[in-house]
Amino acid sequence: MTLQKHDLHHEFPEFDKEIHHLKMNDNHFARLFNDYHEVNQEVHRIEQGVENTSDEYIEQRKKQRLKLKDELFVMLKKVDLPA
Repeated sequence: MTLQKHDLHHEFPEFDKEIHHLKMNDNHFARLFNDYHEVNQEVHRIEQGVENTSDEYIEQRKKQRLKLKDELFVMLKKVDLPA
């Protein structure tokens, strides 16, 4: 089974500059970005079989990852980069 990358740069390549800008200038975005990264890494390890857990737990973590991704996407769409 091929596992897809779910990091934000792969999920939203068109927002690469915005991701960088917000990580450097918005503490809330940076915290959510780090939370997303941690959850994504955990899900990836579980899917690879490095960590074992219940189906219920992995589904809960995937839902959390999706919620964080949605919040980050809303913030990315609103950013107005300086010229």
